[in-house]
Amino acid sequence: MMAQEPPKEIQIRVHSRRGGNTIHPVDAETPPPLPSPATANQSPVVYREVKHFKKWFTWLIPSFVVANVVMFFITMYVNDCPKNSVSCVAGFLGRFSFQPFKENPLLGPSSSTLQKMGALDVNKVVHRHQGWLLITCMWLHGGVFHLLANMLSLLVIGLRLEQEFGFVRIGLLYLISGFGGSLMSALFIQDNISVGASGALFGLLGAMLSELITNWTIYANKVAALLTLVFIIVINLAVGILPHVDNFAHIGGFLSGFFLGFVFLIRPQFGWLSQRYAPPGYFSTSTTPKFKIYQCILWVISLILLIVGFTVGLVMLLRGVDANDHCSWCHYLSCVPTSMWSCKTHPVSCLSDQIGDQLTLTCSSGKNRTYTLVNATTSQIQGLCTQLCR
Repeated sequence: MMAQEPPKEIQIRVHSRRGGNTIHPVDAETPPPLPSPATANQSPVVYREVKHFKKWFTWLIPSFVVANVVMFFITMYVNDCPKNSVSCVAGFLGRFSFQPFKENPLLGPSSSTLQKMGALDVNKVVHRHQGWLLITCMWLHGGVFHLLANMLSLLVIGLRLEQEFGFVRIGLLYLISGFGGSLMSALFIQDNISVGASGALFGLLGAMLSELITNWTIYANKVAALLTLVFIIVINLAVGILPHVDNFAHIGGFLSGFFLGFVFLIRPQFGWLSQRYAPPGYFSTSTTPKFKIYQCILWVISLILLIVGFTVGLVMLLRGVDANDHCSWCHYLSCVPTSMWSCKTHPVSCLSDQIGDQLTLTCSSGKNRTYTLVNATTSQIQGLCTQLCR
């Protein structure tokens, strides 16, 4: 009795080559001109692009980095420290020199300059209807150290995601996550301005976590990858409990990105791909759905939570609600007071008295000092006030 030859199998092999990937069957026999069901498994090798797994050319994330750097240079040009402050750091840089360390230890501009450039100021959003500040603050940074930390992180995280999923999905994820971080920051921190791309960056981290969960079956070393990613996220969020770090923006961005990842970064099953990209004449005995049931459930739940969350948050913000009034312990998520530092971050204010060339400033705490300064400008007074009261 002759042994029956087993049917040929179609296998998908994904090659990570720039500009597109190919799939090809293992079998390479030449078929008859018109394939029939009996000979369907003897199709020739074909090369077709698998768009779901191709490597995209990365240009958007580098563009975001360039945009942030350019905005920082513009901000420093507008700041013009020699003209608006009594003293500057790195004075040889001219109008690009930095505010004094006591005023801005990050090597950057003054708070008033950041406000002019579009920093998040809750009072302006609520009372002057300047909602665009929730977006513009994402492109500003408090100083050189702040800018370098965020841009290096953006390159490390963002390039990989854009290469895997393309500029459209990652661009939307970045912008919406940044908006979510700004929204949560505005609800909980209403006494200070806020700037930085940290909310958007944490959104990318959150999306990496949800992408691992929703595409769980296609990964090798799942547990190791999950534990590594969770460890990185926990460490970054833990840094946010230090003073002068807006951890609410981090948390808001992370949650937004986490749910967006289930919506934007879902991948189809390999079984569905093998059917879709099988060579002509190949017939499958079973039909595989494009997505698993759990992927669809997570997609629906995440989309609902995103819509509800953003809607409720915006309504609360525009009504001037302070979220701390409804959550007495939430402030610990952004700063935990210890014997080494205080979490009091109320904006400084001073009374000024100019007599001749003598300028006397008195902090709201009672501390005062007299400076020799002729015709002090508002920016100079504010800078001296910040140095005196902090």
